[in-house]
Amino acid sequence: MKMKTLRVFAIMLVLITGITACKDEKKDANKEISKDTETTKTVETKKVKITLEKLEGSPAYADAVLAMDAPEDTKITTVGEVDFNFTVNNYNLGEQTTGPNTTLLANSGKGQHIHFILNNQPYSAHYTPSFKKEIPEGVHHLVAFLSRSFHESVKNENSVVVKKLEVGENPQDTHGLDMSTPTLIYSRPKGKYTGKDTENLLLDFFVLNTKLSETGHKVKATINGEEFMITEWAPHIIKGLPMGEVTIQLELLDENGKLIPGPFNKVTRSVTLTN
Repeated sequence: MKMKTLRVFAIMLVLITGITACKDEKKDANKEISKDTETTKTVETKKVKITLEKLEGSPAYADAVLAMDAPEDTKITTVGEVDFNFTVNNYNLGEQTTGPNTTLLANSGKGQHIHFILNNQPYSAHYTPSFKKEIPEGVHHLVAFLSRSFHESVKNENSVVVKKLEVGENPQDTHGLDMSTPTLIYSRPKGKYTGKDTENLLLDFFVLNTKLSETGHKVKATINGEEFMITEWAPHIIKGLPMGEVTIQLELLDENGKLIPGPFNKVTRSVTLTN
């Protein structure tokens, strides 16, 4: 009888030990799941969403004027370097723009300048009114406008020059642009950004022969796959961008959300951000 009682006691002890071990294992498993959940929450918290905010606080320069004096004849038979000369009134090239945006955004130490854009390609910056440019044979569409030292364009009807240049003996127009139709010209962001300059990127463009509004023409900006609709012609700040390559696409849309025909009305650029 005593032996039987001891056997029963031993079996019960084994069962109790097994149940306790299972409970301990379950607790450990729950702890691991809890840790994984906390880690996931931490990663999600650190992930920053891309945002687009209107930039304000820049000097208006409403009376600034840019005019092109040379070349006088936009039909240029000789291919090669072309002398450009601009007149600038009520605006000082080479001067630092005043206000908080000078330190908020990537800023040129050389000061205010002209953005010179040929066929909606990346601009060249010019800090004096006279300079030489190598212009290849062909029909080229020039847009030049005044820029603040932190690369925000001056937006008034007199701050921009729009010209068609015909270079060579028999230039061919490969773009087919009617320069009197609604046209989008890309300006910023451009190039590489490092350190503090990666925090706030200027998104800026020029629109010709149209106005933007909620019920009319708009610009759709797609930044790393995220879409933003711009209904006012104004500069914006892009925030929350990851390091590495960033892709920006701009499209000029009509009141129905359709792309407005034109060779420059959909443009894609890439910039690089590094620590």
